[in-house]
Amino acid sequence: MAKKYTSKIGGQAVIEGVMMRGERSMATAVRDEKGNIVVESRYITPVSEKPKVYRTPFVRGVFNFFDSMASGMKTLMRSGEVFEGDVEPGKVEKWMAKKLKINIYDVMMVFSVLLGVALAIGLFFFLPLLIVTPIKSAVAGRFGDTANTLWYVTVLYALLEGVIRIILFVLYIAFTTLIKTVKRTYMYHGAEHKTISCYEHGLELTVENVQKMSTIHDRCGTTFMFIIMLVSIIIFSIVGVFEPYMAELGIWKNVILFASRIIMLPIIMGISYEMLKTMARYDNVLVRILKFPGLMLQKLTTKQPDDEMVECAVTAFKTVMEMDADPSVPERRFDTKKAYEKARKEIKIMLKGADESDIDWIFCEATGAKRSELSQLTHIRQAEYEKAVEFAKKRKTGMPLWRVFGKVDFYGVDIEINEDVLCPRPETEELVDHALGFIKEDSKVLDMCTGSGCIAIAIAAKSGAKVVASDISVKALDVAKGNAERNGVGEKIEFVESDAFEKIDGIFDVLISNPPYIPTADIKGLDKEVKDHDPHIALDGGDDGLDFYRTLGEGAYKRLTDGGRLIVECGQGQAREIVKMWEDRYDCRIVKDMQGVERIVSAVKKIDGKTERSDV
Repeated sequence: MAKKYTSKIGGQAVIEGVMMRGERSMATAVRDEKGNIVVESRYITPVSEKPKVYRTPFVRGVFNFFDSMASGMKTLMRSGEVFEGDVEPGKVEKWMAKKLKINIYDVMMVFSVLLGVALAIGLFFFLPLLIVTPIKSAVAGRFGDTANTLWYVTVLYALLEGVIRIILFVLYIAFTTLIKTVKRTYMYHGAEHKTISCYEHGLELTVENVQKMSTIHDRCGTTFMFIIMLVSIIIFSIVGVFEPYMAELGIWKNVILFASRIIMLPIIMGISYEMLKTMARYDNVLVRILKFPGLMLQKLTTKQPDDEMVECAVTAFKTVMEMDADPSVPERRFDTKKAYEKARKEIKIMLKGADESDIDWIFCEATGAKRSELSQLTHIRQAEYEKAVEFAKKRKTGMPLWRVFGKVDFYGVDIEINEDVLCPRPETEELVDHALGFIKEDSKVLDMCTGSGCIAIAIAAKSGAKVVASDISVKALDVAKGNAERNGVGEKIEFVESDAFEKIDGIFDVLISNPPYIPTADIKGLDKEVKDHDPHIALDGGDDGLDFYRTLGEGAYKRLTDGGRLIVECGQGQAREIVKMWEDRYDCRIVKDMQGVERIVSAVKKIDGKTERSDV
């Protein structure tokens, strides 16, 4: 008896894809709505490490059947999620999840398996018995009750019941081929068979080689189902021998007969599984005869796949091979869809009391959509939802929204931020806007206390001027340098590590600064978003908050050209104090921000007690 080589990898067609299952892993490859192949893979417990019943002949078939059916159903549902959004659970599901700690997804999977088994039993076991019962009554009426007591007659009834069962099964499969989605699944079923056959023939797994193979395979589940029906004819024939002894039971006779079909099903499955395994390993005349009906039936459940379907099957197969060979290969998950309204509701619950604008910006950042486009969203990807959740968790701690995102749009340039620099604020944009009115392409500009570099980068990008950006913090300068490179102005800005004017050389036309201006005692009373997330070195302005302005007034006078300009941002109520400090050396002007707060002091250096400029 010639023995054939069989792979330890099996498979299943799913919605727009193929699942392959090996000894230690399983992988599902699906084409998403954009036509890309996406893969979900995970490690599974090998049969050798499972309870002994999974390896015991004539018993293992039952356990393997239900295990495969459960994992297959779960995989089928997961493949569908690549295309469909999730469904909002009802009140019962929510109650089960909250009170009973039951995962509704697992409940649905178990229910689907049980429903599938119930339908199969009803259609292929109860209905044939129901059809045969009146035939038995007709025979009894024609030939007498003794006719139904003959053993060979009961065997004929079992045979008839089996034939009806096979006819129903064939009709059922034939009907499903009329459904477009199912027909495509049968094409993926063909791709699965072809791929496994290609490997078992020792050929390289290419689309061209795979397409040369047959869509029919010895270890197919369709063949298994057909073997079950053949074995059931034999088993039920044996059971039928005892049927004459139940003649006096009346209606209970049919109940017992139906119950016997259910009770004997595990035995039938166990025998059928061993037959399938044996016939798949050998090739001779007897085996071919036994396999022939099941293989022909596969012509209904498998169809010729296109090349893209084969690519899916090959991808899944290769993933399993790789994971079985190397346990360090990471698992993967599908980037499935999630209903946007549900996702938004969940984020809103996480951030109880948060402004709707915060929720909007979180989803804008997570999805890449504009704020005006959010109302048009119906679903978002799972990865986008998970990103939104991470943003929400950080926001919940009191972290400023833009620090949560790690970046901010500042005056038209993208600025990345971290814990080493201040998060740029809108009023600082007004500082830049005012300063650009006095900066030309050939101007020399000094940005002191540059932090993230937002001021220097915006000025260099908008005016083309050369800028020196200084800061006492090396970490802040690293952030600023990175931002300058990302915005394409790295060559226009010179970064200097300096404590105020200590290492500053040269003379400048404009000196601009947003220095620390919070009085030391007031820092504790700042909003949590500021005091817990902004570096204190960039906040603390000394006892009265004006320490750095005193340094600026003195140092800038020596570093500005005659008539040069010193422009600073300051805190509420500080502008007039700064003017008093500087008025001997500068002609000062106070500029209010959009909220009406005296926010900017714009000062022109005097020459011999006078100013040459009239635009102070």
